[in-house]
Order: sequence, then C-alpha cells, then structure tokens
Amino acid sequence: MNGQTSLYQLLAELDEIPGVSGYEERVAAFIKAQLSGITDENYADPLGNQIYVKKGRNPDLKLMLSAHMDEIGFIVHYIDEKGFVFFVPAGGHDDRMLLNQVLTIHTDKGPVQGVTGSKPAHIVTPEEAKKTIPMANIHLDLGTSSRAETESLGVRIGDFITFERKGQLLNNTKVFTGKAVDDRAGCAVMIEVMKRLRDTQPEATVYAVATVQEEVGIRGSGPAAFGIQPDVALAIDVTLAGGSPGIEPKEMPIQLGQGPAIKYYDWSPNTYHGNAVPKRLTRKLEEVAEKANIPYQREVLLHGATDGWGISVSGTGVVTGCVSIPSRYIHSAIGCVHLDDMEGAVQLIVSFIEDLKEKL
Repeated sequence: MNGQTSLYQLLAELDEIPGVSGYEERVAAFIKAQLSGITDENYADPLGNQIYVKKGRNPDLKLMLSAHMDEIGFIVHYIDEKGFVFFVPAGGHDDRMLLNQVLTIHTDKGPVQGVTGSKPAHIVTPEEAKKTIPMANIHLDLGTSSRAETESLGVRIGDFITFERKGQLLNNTKVFTGKAVDDRAGCAVMIEVMKRLRDTQPEATVYAVATVQEEVGIRGSGPAAFGIQPDVALAIDVTLAGGSPGIEPKEMPIQLGQGPAIKYYDWSPNTYHGNAVPKRLTRKLEEVAEKANIPYQREVLLHGATDGWGISVSGTGVVTGCVSIPSRYIHSAIGCVHLDDMEGAVQLIVSFIEDLKEKL
C-alpha cells in the first residue's frame, strides 16, 4: 500500500466519525486502534487529549506533534412546542452555509437526522433576500409535530450536532472533500508519521498528541504540553488555500497541491491567539525540506491560529511551529485537501524527526 492510499483511507474513515468539540471520544478510539502496537506508550489526560509516545535514544530530547480531533458543529439549544430544534455553534461558522443542509443530532438513543429550514423564497421580502439568515433564525426540522415527539427520538438540550456529509475524492482526482478535514487531515498525517517511525529509533522521544477542543478556543494543546514539557513542537493543521474564483492571490497565496506549508506567523486579532514561530525552527524545517526535495510553501496567516499557540505559551514556553495542509472552503461541510500535500507533510515531519539531534 503506497503512502497516499493509506492517507486517503485514514482520512475517509476519520472524516466520517462525529467529533464535535467536547465529544471526541469516537475519534480517540479510532486513533487508538490505528496506533495499537505502533508506539511504546499511550495515555490520556483529564481533558481527553490522547498522548502516544515513541521512545528515542535521548529521553531528555522531547518532540511533541499535535493534531486536533474535534470538528466544528452545533449543540441543541431549544426545542419548541412544534418539535422544531434550534441550535448554537460549537466552533466558528459562516451562517451563509447553513441553509439546505442535512444535520445529524447525536443522541443517547442514536443518530437523528433533520434538515435546516427557514422561510421559503416565495415569501421572503426584497430586503430580507439581501441579508444572510442568522443561525438563531434557522431551525432543524425532524419531521415531528411536537416537542414530545422530538424528545421521544432521544433529542435533548446539550446534544451535539454534525453535518451529514460523506467524504469523497472529487472525480478521481487527489482532492478529498469532507465535513471534518479540519483537522482530521492533520490526524491522518500524524498517524501516518508514527507508522513510518515504527521500525526506527530517532534521537528524540516523540509525543504524538491528538488534542481536544481546538475549535472552541485552543483549549487542549496547552494542558497537554504542560504535562509533556517538550523541547520543540509542531502543530499539524489545515490552512486557508486560495486559487478559487473571487479570491485574490495576495489575500490567500497558499495553493492546493503545491506542497505543505511551513508556518512563519499566525494571529487572530479578535482573540490575540497566535504564534510567531522562532526563526531557528523555520530555518530547520526549510533546511530539512530542501535536503529531502520536499516541495513546500511559506505561510503567514491572519485571522487564524492553531494548537501551536497553546503549546508555545505552556509551562516556561516551547519552541513551536506548524506544518499546514492547504484547504479550500475551511469551516464548511465541504472542506477540500489534496493528497499530495498530505503526503508532503508526512515526509517533511518524518525527515524533521530523523534530523533532530539536539535542542533548537
């Protein structure tokens, strides 16, 4: 089995699993099954972060990899007397994307499907037609006719909701589209990295961490890093890719299929989350990529951040970077990534691990 086939199968299975922030258990179970017998140790912390340890020759040189398990979704907020369900976001959403969707509520009794509804176009006023319908005004129709009937299906306030969308390769290309490529693509890359390290013993001890609750404020990676106290760390996440109509190259210069991106800087001005990656780390990643002839892109991102922020400010501080997988249509049900970029990310990270002989 070649690397890209393995990555595609991993991503397809990971993308299908529901795992909204705070509800990552099924994703964690899948990753545990994949890495069973691959690493020397595994454990979970109280938040639910999953840590897998590959022992190196030098136990005092620690490298942490981080990919978040959670996806954006929704949470049941209210059930009205006619049985319609209203919901609030778990993670950042674009309200324009919510109409004409099939959503799945994950109840204790099992999955329940509904469709997102609003006023039909026939009765929308010209003024209303110019505006995005806010999430608060969109309901989920389960086909029921009362609150009691909806509750009889098992639906309760606090239940998590995901997009009902099966991932696929687009028309036999290498472009995969799915509901949760952010960040199951990163999880797939991290799993594949650990599999390729199976029969090696790098200098550094590698901690592969599948983190929780990144989409609701980067809550998991910092506590995980505090426990590990790594010397260097790499987040593995998607990043904004341009190249589609209506987007100027200067807005989003990263391209699908041109290789993984080495991140130099990211920042979310609204929250002040972000990471200015130390130059000694970006130089090392560049050097490794060029030595191994791995194509890469250079990334500077505004209005976004990753697990790298939480890791970098943990403890007394950690030298932290990010290897990004370009993605179109981020934070929607149709996120797209390219298998070549994922394979390049695997090769870059494996090469970096093999090259890491001392603290940076």
